[in-house]
Amino acid sequence: MDQLAKEGRCGRLITVPEGFPPGSEVANTAILGYDLNKVYEGRGPLEAASIGYEMADDDLALRCNIINLQDGKIITHNGGNLETEDARLLIDYLNETLAKPINEREGCERVKFITGIQYRHLLVIKGGNKHITCAPPHDHPNEEWRPLLVKADIPEAQETAELLNELILKSQELLPKHPYNQAKAAKGERQANSIWPWSGGYRPSMETLMQQYPEIKSGTVISAVDLIRGIGHYAGLKIVEVEGATGLADTNYEGKAQAAIEALEHDDFVFVHVEASDEAGHDGDLELKLKTIEYLDQRLIKPIYEHILKMNKPVCLAVLPDHLTPVEMRIHVGQPVPFLIWHKGIAPDEVQQYDEVSCVSGSFGLLKLQEFMQTFMNIDKM
Repeated sequence: MDQLAKEGRCGRLITVPEGFPPGSEVANTAILGYDLNKVYEGRGPLEAASIGYEMADDDLALRCNIINLQDGKIITHNGGNLETEDARLLIDYLNETLAKPINEREGCERVKFITGIQYRHLLVIKGGNKHITCAPPHDHPNEEWRPLLVKADIPEAQETAELLNELILKSQELLPKHPYNQAKAAKGERQANSIWPWSGGYRPSMETLMQQYPEIKSGTVISAVDLIRGIGHYAGLKIVEVEGATGLADTNYEGKAQAAIEALEHDDFVFVHVEASDEAGHDGDLELKLKTIEYLDQRLIKPIYEHILKMNKPVCLAVLPDHLTPVEMRIHVGQPVPFLIWHKGIAPDEVQQYDEVSCVSGSFGLLKLQEFMQTFMNIDKM
């Protein structure tokens, strides 16, 4: 990344507009050039698209974490690094013991849990109202959970808020009874002992990237995270599965690099997302975060860069985080992120290394939201 910064041009980017939460659903949508005031519906609908769940017009889709609570506080947002196959058992259990009785009471399929990846799942409420306040669990480590229960923003959403809180409370009664959690308890390990729904919305209306930028004829998204795949789905990008891509520090960096290299042979636009550093930030693990950045640099960005140097067609490469997740805070923050843009013919600026401090003096200055994609798409004119 330092080499790219020396040979390219740098700057900083505001990825989170005022009034929006500093989450990946906001930041990545902004990076791709979308006006969030027109398209934002939360991450639930985006993850529904990635999972393959076809939302009805009256569906409210929410991200549903399975988390760990202890002594009345949120300890981890990830249920103790829950594995997908274990999570599938818990989601099936919740559909049978929690959703089914409520659906029988309501006389329809009002509530449905859908398995995602690891601790990240989907909750669909038929006829739900999106005007509610739900606290992202990763923003509240070691905080009491009861004050964070769902609140209605308008009177019409009160029933939805009450239903979601009923689901949260009943999940805390049911999940500790599951054999998975009983085995965890016997070992003294963290249990996945509560659901936590948040970031809900309706099916979004988005143009594809090809409609927004006619010079893009086809594109690909490479990510282990349902949210990013969902954004890619609505953006009209092909979703590439990489074996061994986990969204954690042990992800298959080389596999992602190879998938990007192959996509560059036939696509005009390739969006590669790596989640590992964000998860390390949420865990407050400085050593692991440093390792994930080194892995990203040497095992993913370097082979892509070296391949681009050999290509006959011009390729523009950008590197940036979607948001900051400082290890000392363990939460997302909405401060500007550093970015670099490189291509073979670009006139470099004075920046010599890629980091938050150096990029302040980059020639792009401070860009906002859609300005990044506009700059990236017109970089050959600079």
